[in-house]
Amino acid sequence: MDLLISCIFWLVFTLVWVMALSFISRGRRKRLPPGPRPYPVIGNLLELGGKPHESLAKLAQIYGPIMSLRLGQVTTIVVSSPSMAKAILQNHDLSFCDRKVPEAIMSKTYRRNEFSLVWMPVSALWKNLRKICNTHIFTNQKLDANQDLRRNKIKDLLAYVEENCRAGKAIDVGQAAFNTSLNLLSNTIFSIDLVNPKEREFKNIVCRIMEQAGKPNLSDHFPLLKVLDMQGIRRRSTLYAGKMLKVLDRLVDQRLEQRQEHGCRIITECKDILDTLLNIIQDKSVEIDTKNIKHLFADLFIAGNDTISITVEWAMAELLHNPEALLKAKLELEQTVGKGNLIEESDITRLPYLQAVIKETFRLHPAAPLLIPRKASKDVNIVGFTVPKGAQVFVNIWAIGRDESTWDNPHSFMPERFLGSKVDFKGQNFELIPFGAGRRICPGLPLAIRMLHLMLGSLINSFDWKLEGENMDMEEKFGLTIQKAQPLHVVPVPI
Repeated sequence: MDLLISCIFWLVFTLVWVMALSFISRGRRKRLPPGPRPYPVIGNLLELGGKPHESLAKLAQIYGPIMSLRLGQVTTIVVSSPSMAKAILQNHDLSFCDRKVPEAIMSKTYRRNEFSLVWMPVSALWKNLRKICNTHIFTNQKLDANQDLRRNKIKDLLAYVEENCRAGKAIDVGQAAFNTSLNLLSNTIFSIDLVNPKEREFKNIVCRIMEQAGKPNLSDHFPLLKVLDMQGIRRRSTLYAGKMLKVLDRLVDQRLEQRQEHGCRIITECKDILDTLLNIIQDKSVEIDTKNIKHLFADLFIAGNDTISITVEWAMAELLHNPEALLKAKLELEQTVGKGNLIEESDITRLPYLQAVIKETFRLHPAAPLLIPRKASKDVNIVGFTVPKGAQVFVNIWAIGRDESTWDNPHSFMPERFLGSKVDFKGQNFELIPFGAGRRICPGLPLAIRMLHLMLGSLINSFDWKLEGENMDMEEKFGLTIQKAQPLHVVPVPI
């Protein structure tokens, strides 16, 4: 309602009117893809609704797999099919590899758009940070070396569930998965646990950051309004991001002080990622500084933890909603690993049905339904239409995952569809790209996949489960990521 009132208020300004008409005429000359007729000034903003991914999917059924909208003054291109996603993310990846940065993260204090691996444009710094991820954090060699750490964090998760099981108490699955993933990352980076099993504050900070970044914001659609921050989104984002970065500042500064006290510029035996990256800064083998690595850590904690916990929660919800699928997953685990036994990472390749459950969850509930918006760096021709320079581009992977021309019974949870299928989620099969594709594919994919299978498999192999109430709400809550509108509370039961 506040969005509508603000739009009507600014309708009176002639300057915005003229600029909007200018955008329309320029778009027509460039033969934009088809799309709904925009209203004066506000364009198609009102058609987004409370769940833009669903609204855009319905519009795509009318206007096709590539369509254009005008959101305020911003030309927006939406693609909703595997072939169109491939055109954007692979065939023309270089022209669409930069981000359309939302005003929510344009804080003058923290400038996430300048330092964040997620948001910064492709540049020498971006390549350096990406190289660090690929060679020092997420290589198979590094991940294999940290298997014991992940095993211990899974044991901590199961101990927490066991405690609630004895007390007959329900657990918040998303919260438990988030804390497990967070402590795994914090131990990998800093060699400490950041939260205890019952803590919610850190997850609340991450949720608020993602929520603000995904909210419809007038400042994103009308550049003249940026200075006003009329909805307070940038102010709140600055507050939440500030809380997280203060934690990271403290941990990095403490380590720097410890190294100074011991007179060590470079540590020969690194105990964690922080030591490794501080060594890189000290020997200047890669041009980065401490500010860059703090923002890199923030990216890992925000994007990594949120997407893992969301996927585990949706997978558990779908399994409880589909008892036959849950029974098949439990039977496979019992036959392969042994009922109640701890799952090892080497077991994952022998658990095809569990893998299929994860893939089916990605299909129905991608954590980032529109991925992270791209921006055209020049005019690009796609199947005879022009995507103009500066346009923002959404890849609606939520719509792709529910496309009847691609999937049989697309709205049903059917892990069996992936048994024997060669479709994977690593950026080559564009009907399933929950981590994106191309240059900006999520660098944390290798770790996320290990954690998802270990966490979900351990939870369903070690306990039976029943809902806290009689019914389960499967509604979504839209933000930059899609969470369950109502957290999943389930009671663990001894096997």
